Amino acid sequence: MSIPKPGGPVPPSPGPAPHRTLWARLFGPPARLLLRLAGWRVEGTVPEEPKWVLIAAPHTSNWDLVLMLLSGLALGAWPSWVGKHTLFRFPFGALLRSLGGIPIDRRSRGNRVEQLAALFSSRERLVLAIPPEGSRSNLSYWKSGFYWVARTANVPICLAFLDFPRRRAGLGPLFRPTGDLRVDMDFVRAFYAGMKGRFPEKQGPIRLEGEGGPPATGRPAS
Repeated sequence: MSIPKPGGPVPPSPGPAPHRTLWARLFGPPARLLLRLAGWRVEGTVPEEPKWVLIAAPHTSNWDLVLMLLSGLALGAWPSWVGKHTLFRFPFGALLRSLGGIPIDRRSRGNRVEQLAALFSSRERLVLAIPPEGSRSNLSYWKSGFYWVARTANVPICLAFLDFPRRRAGLGPLFRPTGDLRVDMDFVRAFYAGMKGRFPEKQGPIRLEGEGGPPATGRPAS
């Protein structure tokens, strides 16, 4: 499987074959049924890569999380996520971990990006969901944590999507960030072009601080 990125394809990293998590095996069939009954179409496949960062857009309503979780289950993916370490205390700690939660001690010294990137080094498999949009309100920039975590850990980013007008959701391509913000984000913008959330007026620009200048036109190579 080739991973598209701006400038051409790159070979995938070697690793174990993709597998369906326990949650996906248990709840995948009912998730597919619920989405079908609601009129939603699920697209894409779970990447063969054993480690990747997952982002999803656009994010304009509370239903986005529900739909993305159902879509992930339908496709066989259940990502991990990070939360404040105090959330993982007794009696809910074991349950949150089983649901993919990873505690992060915010009191510890060190860069947050480096902490999250280190998770990939310590695990054989990891799909880490990092939201690029900080809220459901229109913002001037996306949060750049997902990009720099993937860049530091040298893992690809998977572009998941929700497109309310066409009632479709799923997993898009993987791409490896090159460090050139403008080129990489042009690739991301091209993929999400034309997709709309439940409340399009709440969608902000797909843009990271530090890109410099207006977004370039045209679709990057894949």
